[in-house]
Parts: sequence; C-alpha cells; structure tokens
Amino acid sequence: MTTHQDTAWQRSRSFQPAASTVHLRFLTLDVRVRFFRLFAPLLSGQIQPKRIRAMNKLLLLFTLLALPANLYAQTATQTVRGKITDAASKAPIPGASILVVGSNPPIGSSTDAGGNFRLAQVPVGRVSLQVTYLGYEPMFIKDIVVNAGKEVVLDLPLTESVTTLAEATVAYKRSEDVTVTNNEMAAVSARPFNPGETLKYAGSLGDPSRMAANFAGVSGANDARNDIVVRGNSPSTLLWRMDGVNIPNPNHFGALGTSGGPVSMINANLLAKSDFLTGAFPAEYANALGSVFDLRLRKGNDERHEFLLQAGFNGVEAGAEGPYSKKSKASYLVNYRYSLFGILSNLGYEIAGTPYYQDFTFKTDIPVGKRGSLSLWTIGGRSNITFLGKDVATDGDAYGDENENTRVKFFTGMGAISYEHRFSDRTYGKLTFSGSRTEQNFSGDTVIYADSEVKEILSEIPSESAAFINEKLSVNASLNHKLSAKDKISAGVIVDLNRFDLTNTRLYPQTQFYRNTAGETMLSQAYLQWKHRFTDQLTLNTGLSLLHYELSNKAVVEPRLGATYLLNDRSSLSAAYGLHSNIQPVLLSFYQTQNPDGSYQMANQDLGFTRSHHFVLGYQRNLTENLHLKAEAYYQAVFDAPVESTPSYYSVLTEGADFGPIDKGNLVNTGTGRNYGLELTLEKYFARNYYFLITTSLFDSKYKGSDGIERNTPFNSRYVVNALAGKEFRLGRRDNIFSINGKVTTAGGRYIRPIDLDASAAGNTTIYDDSRAFSEQLSGYFRTDLKFSYKMNRKRLTHEFALDLQNITNNRNVFQQAYNQRTNRVGTAYQQGFLPIPYYRLTF
Repeated sequence: MTTHQDTAWQRSRSFQPAASTVHLRFLTLDVRVRFFRLFAPLLSGQIQPKRIRAMNKLLLLFTLLALPANLYAQTATQTVRGKITDAASKAPIPGASILVVGSNPPIGSSTDAGGNFRLAQVPVGRVSLQVTYLGYEPMFIKDIVVNAGKEVVLDLPLTESVTTLAEATVAYKRSEDVTVTNNEMAAVSARPFNPGETLKYAGSLGDPSRMAANFAGVSGANDARNDIVVRGNSPSTLLWRMDGVNIPNPNHFGALGTSGGPVSMINANLLAKSDFLTGAFPAEYANALGSVFDLRLRKGNDERHEFLLQAGFNGVEAGAEGPYSKKSKASYLVNYRYSLFGILSNLGYEIAGTPYYQDFTFKTDIPVGKRGSLSLWTIGGRSNITFLGKDVATDGDAYGDENENTRVKFFTGMGAISYEHRFSDRTYGKLTFSGSRTEQNFSGDTVIYADSEVKEILSEIPSESAAFINEKLSVNASLNHKLSAKDKISAGVIVDLNRFDLTNTRLYPQTQFYRNTAGETMLSQAYLQWKHRFTDQLTLNTGLSLLHYELSNKAVVEPRLGATYLLNDRSSLSAAYGLHSNIQPVLLSFYQTQNPDGSYQMANQDLGFTRSHHFVLGYQRNLTENLHLKAEAYYQAVFDAPVESTPSYYSVLTEGADFGPIDKGNLVNTGTGRNYGLELTLEKYFARNYYFLITTSLFDSKYKGSDGIERNTPFNSRYVVNALAGKEFRLGRRDNIFSINGKVTTAGGRYIRPIDLDASAAGNTTIYDDSRAFSEQLSGYFRTDLKFSYKMNRKRLTHEFALDLQNITNNRNVFQQAYNQRTNRVGTAYQQGFLPIPYYRLTF
C-alpha cells in the first residue's frame, strides 16, 4: 500500500501532533479546522448557554429601545418612485405609464422628460407595477416590498419591440419575466437576485453566497463558511465583481486564493438587483472557470434622508443615506458594522477564540450635466482572531492542538471611481479606475508545558510566521451602442496591475522559506459582444474575449455564443457555448522549493491558464402566471489543469476541498477533468401570500492527475436537493406581517483522501493513503432551517424581528476526519448543530 504523509501545515490540523513536529501553515487557519473553530462556540453543535443568553440579551436591548411609542398609528403608506430607461442605450423614456396593479382607487403616473416617475401614498405591503410605452415591450414588476421606513426607488429598463405595431401578437415578454438578469447578453445559466432574497430565505443570514447555495447547480461547501461549489467546480474558481470591477475575496477571514469566509463583507442592505452566473457566461467575464457573482451597489436616496439600525449574526450595524442638499440630486450611502461576538466579549462575556471583525461601506453618486454621472464607492474590512492552546479541550475527539498558539489578522480594502456618459440616445460609455489591497498576517507558537494536566506554560517558541500583501490597480473602459431595435454591440478593455509581497517562513524546529518574494505582474483583457434579435422570438448573443497574463507570458482567446428561442407565449429554449480560462492563485505561482544545496527556486511561475469548454442547453416554461419551471443540462470539459510533473493523484482541480491551496511545486499544465449534470428548478413566485422554490441537481465531477487515473473530485456529491417555502400572515391590520420561512437541504457526501491508520499511528500524525485518493465518500448531508419573522410598519418607520432556527433536527453532518493521537483512532468532527439566531432591524 502506498502511503502519503501530510505536509507539516496539514499536520497542524491533526488532533494532537507532537510538539516537536508542530508545523502551522498560514492558510490552513482560514480554511481548515482552525477556521471551523472560528465560530465553534456557536457552530460546533455544542452551544454554550451563557453565550446564547448574552447574544439574546443584547438583541432584546436593541428591541426594547426601538419599540414605538404609538403602536396604533394610522395605516402607513410610502412613496414608490424611479426612472424608466431604454434597456440597450440607457436613454430616458418620457411619457411611459406606470400603474400599481389592482389598486383601488387607481394609483398611477407617467414619466417626465428625464424618465422619472413618482407614485405617492402607496399602502405598505407587497405591490406589483405595470409599465407600458408605445413601441416597447410592457414590463410587469412583481412582489415589490413597500415598507413605511424606507422609500422604494427603482431603475427600470424597457426593451424596445422588434415588431411593428401592426405585426405585434400576444407573445412571451422578456421584460415580464422576473428571471431576467441585468446582463442582457446572458442566454443561459444566469439568475438575478435582490436583497430581499438574501434576508428572506431561512439560513441565508443576509449573505449572497449562502443564498445562492439554494439555486440549482450550487451547494455549500460547509456550514462554517460561505464557499460555494458550482457544478462540481472548486470554490476558488468563482469570480467576484462589484459594479463592473473585478474584486478580491469580499469575506472576513478570507485567505488569499479562496473565495469565501465565515462572514461576508458584502452588506445585503446596500445591494441593488444583481446577477449570479453558473456557466457559459458572456464575453465580458474572464478569468473565471466556475461561476460569477456580478454585484451592484444601489444608489442612496437622492430626495430624503433615511437611516438603518440592525443587530444579528453578522454583527451590529448602522447605516444612513440621503441627498447632500435639497437642490442637489447627488446622494450618499454609508454603513458601518461591528462583530456581535466582539461586542459580547467587550461587555465582559469572555469567549475563547472570539472573532473580531468590522467593515465599512460608502458610495456616492453625483449627476454631471444632463448626460453624465460620477460614482465613487469603497468597501473595507478588518478581522482578527486568536487561538490559545491552553483553551483547547483535550477530551474526546475535539479538534485543536493544546501545543499551539495561533494569531491571525486580515485586512481587505477596495474602491472605485467611475464616470458614465451618454453620448447620444443610442450610445453610452463608462470609464472606471479601481484599486484593492489585501493583507494577511499570521504568527504561530509551539507551546511547551511544565505541567500538561493543569496547562502550566513553560515556554512559547515561535514556530512560523507569514505576511501576505496583494495590491491591484485597475482600469476598465467600455462602450455600448444600440444600432437598432434588433442590434446592440458592446466592447471593453480591463487591465489589472497586480503587486505582491509574500513572506512565509517556518522558524521551528528548523528554518525554511516557503515564500519570500515581491514583484508585480499584469492581466489584460479585451472583449467584444454583439446581440442580434432576429425577431421578438429569436435572439443571438455572440462574443469574443482575449486574455494575456504577463507572469507566464501566456495569451488565450475565448469565443462565446448563446441563443434563445421563444417557442410560444409560455416557454423558451436556450443554448450556449463558452471557452473559459482561469489564472493560477498567486500563492501557488510563487511557491518555492528547496534545492539539495539549500537554495530556493520558484517552481510554478511558468504555469499557464486552466481552461474549459462549457456547453449548456436550457428550457423554461411558465406553467401559470406565478409558477415557473426551468431545466438545464450541461457538460464542461476541463483541460490544461496544473498537475505534478511526476505521476501522482494531485490536480489543482482538487483545491478548495479544505479551502486553501496545498503547497505543490514543479507543476505542469497537463491535467484534465469533466463535469456534467442536469438541473431542475420549480419556483412559485410570491403571490397570494406564499412562495416556494424547489431545486434539484444531479451531476458527476471527475478529474485526472499526472498518474492518468480518473478520480472523483472532492466536490462530487452527485446530488443536491433544496426545498424552500414561505408564507405571510397579516395580523390584525395591514401594517403587521408575520412570516414563516423554511428550508430543507439534502446532498451527497464529499469524497475524501482515506487515512492510513497504521501509518498514522507509527508516524504520530495523520498520514493519507493517496493511492486511493478521493475514493471514499462521507455520509450524506441533511439540514432543516426554519425562520420566523414579524414586521411592524408605523408612520415613517419599520421594525423587523426574526428568529432563524438553523438545523432544527440537530443532524450531525460530518465536517472532517483526522487521526487522533489521544485515542489512537480516526476521529470525526461534525458541522453546525442546532443554532438559534435572533435578528432585529429598524428603518426610518
């Protein structure tokens, strides 16, 4: 039997490695056991009542302070306003009609010369709007939530009709479909979402990634983090975008080279309608192999000042927005959030391993003349945590090592300034300058005790340190032109200058430099897209993207093609193809190997792109006005994946199983992989006070390392089924709404590298049998969440209370396995047990 002993940084996640072999690797702290421990006080299933009581007391305090003095005010109303524009050119449409569907007496308006409209005295609750204009497809916007504490401000694009008035027939209207994305070049595998969905779904916690895990083709990696697996691809192949800018990992405790973390820095309260794409995406998206989050920050209210207070799992936050002056249409949007766990600790509730984090978001939008607009936004966050060996429990199979102290700090900052100008009613362009900086610092100590029973510390020996800095300066330029009602073209250039300073050194028991380099490199992209509508029924999207990576001096060309045909007034058929590429993570590219003479060399700098062909076929049908069926089949052929130059199981396609890159040198682009599957979605949009969403994914994910053996990827769970539903009840008067939302998820288990127990016992640490890598599957995953919420609308303010009961059956889903020295057997750690999470929000 061929066995493989873990590298030292992997041994740091074993149950109890010997002090002399302790070797902590920086990235493991974010992505393996130690960052599962990050929320272990609440997410381990062994909830300490003292901590729950403390959190509940704090939220109760917020609730009592915010209760209104008059609970019996008159029925509340609110203003709904916005702007109507041409979808292709963004030119304002004057004279369009807007009507609140079913209102009595009728509530309606029309747009002015600037395309603006206003609907006053709209009753709070849920409403639908109908927008019409001669020569354009009518638009129906359903399920708009109107609260007393905040105005509803909408940007609504109308699509020009291809047919003339005489030729027009009753047909499917794309603008009527609530599944329509912001990016009109996307033909398949794309879904829009709004902030309400991230707050509505049980278990989502206001996190876009956790919300997306409910969609077909998507599964969560584990309960402690928000990494997502899309169609069998590694979470690290996800591309994050914010207002058209490629951004770094926007999560607290998010390590370089990963795409997720325990808590998102993206605040759902500040998002506008955004897109999530899972394959064969348009040409403007490059350097992405698996999926794309295309997020958009909303504009602040440009007419009145509004405020927000909120407390929940993600922290305690305050926000404000409004105009700079009554005469100006310029607006601002600002929000600050601080860790709830950190506040509890500062109040005297001592919690070992308390995660501290805070983030800040700011955006301003300033009109420039009648045709221009200037926008500036910035997002920044800090997070840190300390694990002390003396706090680790040594009984049973608990994770952690009492012989290690670990301290980590993270910082992520990003921002952009952009100018958009409408040159004519058919042409507009946008120029954006952006920058980002990420910092990760780690220090680890080996702890030696004079008395291990009482944990009397004799000495603490520095064992490893790391400092990673990655900066990016970018320029994005795009131009869009509407040739006619049938044709639109767009083109753009994106240039990213990446600067890095990477230091990672083992200090004990012997010195070794894993990374010690600084420099810069550039990634450049140019793209061209064309949309042609042959008729109102048939649309063709084409595109071409060119990528060049300076570090390896490699260039690739990526064609994209998509088509949609409306079969009748209820159904459509779509197909798409895309060739996609992904550069390698910077930490993998600059990993050093040590030569026999003690010198070091860069082992992976010449690596090229990992590439894949995407093929997707989709069918959609509106079974009724509010019931939608969607089916997609896909095949993805991956090639040029980095594998070891000597025969082994390893491939970069397995990265992300533990959400941090494994240090491997001397890699070559000869690996392959394949993902194929079928996805089904049945969705009942919110109507008659209830909704439901059922998604099913059946798939297979395989890869080949340099040994030529086809294996399961660690993400090949084979199936994922989600069932979500919710219903609203009006209690007493229209203003008070009680909601129940539920979710059930079941999925196959992950594939793992089997542990060689005999070899692990002999080596006193975890040793894997890599001749059988990813041949054993963990038990299946099952979880049920239930959320109760209550909303009170009063004059100019809204209270929202919620209780999210996660994993209400307390099902023991396997998190990870490792060798336990204390018991001399393979131990199992489990994911989140039953966890109640209260929530409160006040808008006024």
